[in-house]
Amino acid sequence: MSAPAEPRPSRPIRFVHRGEVKEVSGVPATTTVLQWLREAAHCTGTKEGCAEGDCGACTVVLGERDTTGAWQQRTVNACIQFLPTLDGQALLTVEDLQPRADAPMHPCQKALVDCHGSQCGFCTPGFVMSLWNLYEHHEQAPPRADLADALTGNLCRCTGYRPILDAGEQMFDAPRVDFDPSAYLHALSTLADQPDLVYEGPDPAAPGQTTRFFAPTTLAELARLRAALPQARVLAGGTDVALWVNKQFKALGDILYVGRVRELQQVTPWGADPAQPEGLEIGAGVSLEAAWSTLSRHVPALREIWLRFASPPVRHAGTLGGNVANSSPIGDGAPILLALDASLVLRQGEQTRELPLSAFYLGYMQNALQPGEFVQALRVPLPQASQGEVLRAYKVSKRRDSDISALCAGLMIRLEDGRIAEARLGWGGMAATARRATLTEAALVGQPWTEATLQAAQVALAQDFQPLTDLRATRDYRHTVAANLLKRFWMETRPDAPLPSTQTQIWPAPV
Repeated sequence: MSAPAEPRPSRPIRFVHRGEVKEVSGVPATTTVLQWLREAAHCTGTKEGCAEGDCGACTVVLGERDTTGAWQQRTVNACIQFLPTLDGQALLTVEDLQPRADAPMHPCQKALVDCHGSQCGFCTPGFVMSLWNLYEHHEQAPPRADLADALTGNLCRCTGYRPILDAGEQMFDAPRVDFDPSAYLHALSTLADQPDLVYEGPDPAAPGQTTRFFAPTTLAELARLRAALPQARVLAGGTDVALWVNKQFKALGDILYVGRVRELQQVTPWGADPAQPEGLEIGAGVSLEAAWSTLSRHVPALREIWLRFASPPVRHAGTLGGNVANSSPIGDGAPILLALDASLVLRQGEQTRELPLSAFYLGYMQNALQPGEFVQALRVPLPQASQGEVLRAYKVSKRRDSDISALCAGLMIRLEDGRIAEARLGWGGMAATARRATLTEAALVGQPWTEATLQAAQVALAQDFQPLTDLRATRDYRHTVAANLLKRFWMETRPDAPLPSTQTQIWPAPV
């Protein structure tokens, strides 16, 4: 391998705000979008509540040109987005919906007023941006359940959600006010040919030192930089790493951002026959929203876990590759991917290797990545109902929406002639890593799918894991709930009188 080339020289961060191209330099690379808005741009409509992406008071909209040059937009949490991630994009805030005090309110704002959807008002700008983003993606009011899902990332402690959901329906009754993105697209086109971002700024956590932020746009350049900077912090959505800065005041050192690499943002069929693929190859930069929505189209049983995985702004920013590479024992992605028998494509320079996800986790927050290596893609086989494969995914948490799991399970069996020919049971929150319940799987394979087999599997499950007691759940609670989830799995998939989704889900979907 040839010696890695020197990184390109630093340049300012360039993005579009209030219809104009902004150039920012001299600020720390870990400055958040929220900090810049309030302290530099003096756009104080966007609020800080939790500074960890939970409450939604800081919700803003990011817009960019897609591969065809058309406008696309999504909500994100400004409090956990580092400013350099805006490079080449457009930033819209509540000020853009009513640019002057004497201008008419947008229908989503007017509906909130008319429905009494605001009291103290602190959370309202975040709700406005989530509602506006929903408004731009629908011509008419979606079902109330979809409205509730769109607002799971926005917390209101005053009004309750009924008047806010009423406003979400009523805003579609007013005369339509469509957003014209042409000026933004023109401004973005002027940034299209700028060189890859290399930005250097002071490190507030390490006085006298600087942090370099690299945002390559090609896979080859990412691999080159990763080889040249093996100690750099790989950053995807920042939904976890940003908290290390906001809450723990950590110095990150050099940052290697993967969010602008187009090759990592693709979902493609995977397998020998493109017409009937075995599964999907999901690039490591594909957002959680895109990854889960695609998976749930192929596997409807994953719909509920998709909608309960964080909130829309977090799913728009975070990536499935980052969720897996993070190696958290309570991440919601790994248990389901373990049940699906997923593998990882790992890249180091020009070389790639494929590793089963079940072999990736080595210990608490430890994985099998080598120096200079990164996750390029996930290969996810899809269950084949015609071959007797059935899958379910379950999440247990203190809140239904937008909460970290106490435990999470992805459970898959393959039935042949009434007997279990294969079983893969992935669990999170039950050990130092997300992992399969091997003793339980052994108790299932070869047995008829009966209540007696279930009970034997529940006994084995108690031997598979020795979970901890922590803030989210006690050891005994996790044992009890895990056994109950295994029973629910049996009740939903047993050969005789399986429970329909209408009896097990708040918003049933066909499975």
